[in-house]
Amino acid sequence: MASRDSQRSGASNAPPDSIEALFAAKEIVIACGSGGVGKTTTAAAAAAMAAVRHGGKVLVVTVDPARRLANALGLDGFGNVEKRVPPEAFKSSGVRPRGELWAAMLDTKQSWDDLVRRHAPDPETVSRILANPLYQNISGKFIQSHDYIAMERLYEIHSEGNFDLIVVDTPPTRNAIDFIEAPQRMAEFFSSRLLRLLIAPYRSRMVNMASRPFYQVADRVLGSQFLQDIAEFFILFQTMYSGFVERARAVERLLRDRRTTFVVVSTLEAAPVREAEFFIQVLTQKKFHLGALVLNKVLPDYLLDDAAEARAARLCDDAAELARTDGLAEFLETDEAQLVRVLAEVGENFRNFAVVARREAGLRRELEGRPDVVVTVPEFDADIHDLPGLLRLGERIWT
Repeated sequence: MASRDSQRSGASNAPPDSIEALFAAKEIVIACGSGGVGKTTTAAAAAAMAAVRHGGKVLVVTVDPARRLANALGLDGFGNVEKRVPPEAFKSSGVRPRGELWAAMLDTKQSWDDLVRRHAPDPETVSRILANPLYQNISGKFIQSHDYIAMERLYEIHSEGNFDLIVVDTPPTRNAIDFIEAPQRMAEFFSSRLLRLLIAPYRSRMVNMASRPFYQVADRVLGSQFLQDIAEFFILFQTMYSGFVERARAVERLLRDRRTTFVVVSTLEAAPVREAEFFIQVLTQKKFHLGALVLNKVLPDYLLDDAAEARAARLCDDAAELARTDGLAEFLETDEAQLVRVLAEVGENFRNFAVVARREAGLRRELEGRPDVVVTVPEFDADIHDLPGLLRLGERIWT
């Protein structure tokens, strides 16, 4: 993409001062945060803005099973295969994008099947793995499978080189930690002592006396056929061990590459802030690039205005006097007693919101300075459910 290449070639080593500048310098952006903070819509909105402003081919990928992203982008649905958002979808916003916006959602089962076909040593092993009853039952639920395959899919898409920017919407925060660590954990599991213990009797007819009681109990509890399926499953998978290890190292390098950045999304409520702080700490400790913090549903700055709060206090304290203002009650088509209650309630509500706004401002100050960019986004009057809404959100995030 000419525009992205020219932006990079002219870039300085100074940290970016906006989401727009950050995205211009990166090829992979991984959005993370706790549930319910607007992470999915933030990722989609930022990707849409990149397609509109920067051009090139932009892909947003969700590993969260929620279907909100497809609905917001005006797509009937999508899966492992990337699907383009039609240019006509931008017309309702009066926008003509410079580039293309694409979307995909991780299909765990399909991705595992593709991985087996890619890494298995021969067609016979592929067939045996895909036909294994245990694989068929748990390939979509196997420990770390969702997180590991998401990393595999991200690496594969990036390696194909079809997109200039990939924006990834991860599961909620602590699962996103698994998302990062999954490749190494998977490699460690396939070389673990537990796995060797499980498959040992099926590699050899000789079982030592110490381990025999374990297998006798396991046979009675689980059934010998089930144990045999487990052993065959892992024996077959171990034929792909070198591929797992090699890919885990490659994924780790990609996550730490200067072309990759992380964006933490949160609100300023107590629980999401704790999750955001936790993730910021983990990213910092592991030396991943923390590019931005997006704070959603932030109360407006006018609530921090001392003069405004003084007027709110006057509404509370002098409501009765203000209600007697000539013609005011008549103009509002109410009686004086009701007007007193309304004025006092309005003033009290403003003061309560001001207290929360000051608390939020304090939290913002504590969080600022850790990532390169901190963006605050107000709460919108309506839920975002379409592309015009995503672009409105994107405008607030972008600069």
